[in-house]
Amino acid sequence: MSDWIDIKAGAQAYQHIQEKQLTADDIGLLLGASGGPKWFVLQGIDRWMFGDFFKNNNRPLNTLGTSAGAWRFAALGQQDPVAASDLFCQLYSTQTYSEKPDRAEITSEAKILLDKYISDKAVEEILGQSAFRHHFIVARCRGWTASESRRQLVGLLNSAVANGISRRWLGRFYERVIFHHPDSDAAFTKDWNDLLTTRVALSQENFQPAILATGSIPLVLDGVKDIPGAPKGIYRDGGVTDYHFDLDFSNVDGLVLYPHFNRDVIPGWFDKRLTWRRTTGKKWPNVIFISPSEAFIKSLPYGKIPDRTDFANLDAETRMNYWRKAIDAGRRMGDQLQDWVENGTLREKVKLWTP
Repeated sequence: MSDWIDIKAGAQAYQHIQEKQLTADDIGLLLGASGGPKWFVLQGIDRWMFGDFFKNNNRPLNTLGTSAGAWRFAALGQQDPVAASDLFCQLYSTQTYSEKPDRAEITSEAKILLDKYISDKAVEEILGQSAFRHHFIVARCRGWTASESRRQLVGLLNSAVANGISRRWLGRFYERVIFHHPDSDAAFTKDWNDLLTTRVALSQENFQPAILATGSIPLVLDGVKDIPGAPKGIYRDGGVTDYHFDLDFSNVDGLVLYPHFNRDVIPGWFDKRLTWRRTTGKKWPNVIFISPSEAFIKSLPYGKIPDRTDFANLDAETRMNYWRKAIDAGRRMGDQLQDWVENGTLREKVKLWTP
């Protein structure tokens, strides 16, 4: 039987697995990255985590997500998190647009999906419990990056140039805003000083606008204006600053579990083409990193995981059939991870992540 997942862990996490295996109560933080439909291959892992693994955890679990990662984790805290995850997967994978959708159409469809997946009642459920404490990152725009006119493109180009020189220079164009569950003090983020970082408690009034904002891709969706309880301004996709994360997680109380759709970890949105800029795991001694194996990726239609280019490159029926197959294939990843954790094989499969 093929290995459908690869697992590597920082020194602290690796030693823990070798000595004690892994339980839900070992995990202090669950990570979910930006990436649009790439997350489909992870839904099998999500269903296992949301339905069995974290079902009876004895301490609060923090989650941190940007864009699709934040949307995935919004299933946690709802009355039936597996059903909520399935609903999100079904709604997202069957989205259709006109032949040439504009920003207004795409934004409208995102709001419709949001209303169906995270209703007012769902927000009440999420904020009314504390077993799962959500945190998601949104980028507050500065200067021309806040514009909805052609100036936004100029602002983005200037951002890319600045980022190429130094990621810290992104702070001239964006502020990182962390929206967090009201029962969380977001203490594990206290040393994040690479960019100006603001923390805002989630509420019934700002949950939906904030989670919409963390998925509002520049130029593709409208930004979200003046989120209640947060500094005034235009907010966009949290992946702009923290695409796959390059943050210090050493202050997390417990281990960090990171199921990811990519074998590389790209720090920010503008780093995609900067192949020399990848997260090395140097600041991640407590992280368990799970990604699809080469065998899994080769088994998929077209030999790749889904991505946003599929909207343009495939007709709707072909795209939805392909995505359904990728989602179904991802169940193999979830089943294998569950098996390794429950039968003690994990310690044999995990590899030490050496920066």
